[in-house]
Amino acid sequence: MVLFYNPRAADAHRRLPLSLLALAAGVEGRVPWSLVDGNLEPDPLARLETAISAHPAPRLLAVTVMPGRQLEIATAHCRRIKARHPGLTIVWGGYFPSDHAEVCLRAPFVDYVVRGNGEATLPELLELLEGGRRREAIDGLSWRAEDGTFRHNQPRAIPDPNLLPRYPYERIETEAYVARTYLGNRTLSHHSSYGCPFACGFCSVVVTYQTRWLAEEAGRTIDVVRHLHRQWGIDALEFHDNNFFVSEARTRAIADGIAPLGISWWGEARSDTLLRFSDRTWSAMRDSGLRMVFTGAESGSDEMLARMNKGGTQTGATILEAARRFRAFDIVPEFSFVLGHPPDPEGDIRRNLEFIRRIKQINPRAEIILYLYTPVPLPGMFDEAVAAGFRYPETLEEWVDGGWTRFSRRRDPRTPWITDRHRRLLDDFETVLNARYPTATDIRLTPLARAACRMAGGLRWRFGLWGAPVELRLMLRALRYRRPEEEGFPQSVSGPSPGRGGEEGDGAPS
Repeated sequence: MVLFYNPRAADAHRRLPLSLLALAAGVEGRVPWSLVDGNLEPDPLARLETAISAHPAPRLLAVTVMPGRQLEIATAHCRRIKARHPGLTIVWGGYFPSDHAEVCLRAPFVDYVVRGNGEATLPELLELLEGGRRREAIDGLSWRAEDGTFRHNQPRAIPDPNLLPRYPYERIETEAYVARTYLGNRTLSHHSSYGCPFACGFCSVVVTYQTRWLAEEAGRTIDVVRHLHRQWGIDALEFHDNNFFVSEARTRAIADGIAPLGISWWGEARSDTLLRFSDRTWSAMRDSGLRMVFTGAESGSDEMLARMNKGGTQTGATILEAARRFRAFDIVPEFSFVLGHPPDPEGDIRRNLEFIRRIKQINPRAEIILYLYTPVPLPGMFDEAVAAGFRYPETLEEWVDGGWTRFSRRRDPRTPWITDRHRRLLDDFETVLNARYPTATDIRLTPLARAACRMAGGLRWRFGLWGAPVELRLMLRALRYRRPEEEGFPQSVSGPSPGRGGEEGDGAPS
């Protein structure tokens, strides 16, 4: 038996555990399996114990792990389960283990780590446990040898999503994941591609996929959306691809194919890619129900964009032009920014805050999501951080410390050049921004509350008065205001990233 475990990660919108569904589809019919989702279960540890006890010889517990709270819970629960069931094989996969395999394997309760996509690795690992395969022959597998050293087999090739079995939605409580969101009253999620063809210097997706991108054919994606619409009555869908809009022809075909369903949808894109789309494609996307697009602006500085390796075609000018284009076609952009870069982190932050004001002048509906630069193990910017004194923790105990949990939310990057002054500046600006332009994604805010926010934040926004907005902070707290990235965190999907980041980071193979 294989037991899949999705530790709790979300407070708000619970997403389908697509990574585990992809793995389950690969073993369906070969071994019995069940899935425990900590986002649904009031006591997931007890549920795991019941499932393990129901099978005299369970083979494997497969756990998907992203940094932050999910890592904390996975660490605590797996430690307890291994102590009670020492013969159970525990394997971790997902964004965190893929980037930090040796950290995970230092814990005695983690037997194996699956790096990157696990759809082919997991069946081969089952063969290993049956005595029919050698560890060294399993691509994408990391393990602890008898002498205590760590072994990392060669990376697993990205699977062609068109050749993989469909997700076994009927085997889980899919209805429990249908949610009311900004997009619609019955929202589910799907993942239609793996990887991203770009190599941004701060993105963990690059570490795993090395600028490779493989996508479902448009017809397969359309069939999935139709199935979700027919079977569960969805009126909205989130595409959690790292970069849904790579191909204009594919995007146009999907838009045309799902338009008759009358659903709303959301996806992630690069602004310079979208600017190359024709007006006909923009119209087709809008008419098919595209309501919001998450796009990485990252910086208004051309020099900084070049340092980030965002590509020669994304500039401050293209970001502003994208804001105009989104407005013209009545699609809401979510622009994310990565701020606080050396050698002048405060100057970098202040320049981008003024750039954001320009975006709001062009497109007041644009959503703004702010992060501090958080190092990921890629050549260039990461090397600079290490040279300045940055170090990752070496054990899970250090990673689940409260300070490093905040690191995973990209609010406290633990880089030596970021000070409390910089964090306050960013928090103060964001407080004024959220008051003056309350996010559309917080559907609990009433029209009266929104009007009160705009009025309260108007003067500070107009004159750039960011300092110590205590009155606005108290008001937003009383309203239980949620920033866009707090509306729930997409689960670690089969291969790629968990969407818009937030607490769990922005790149997450399964």
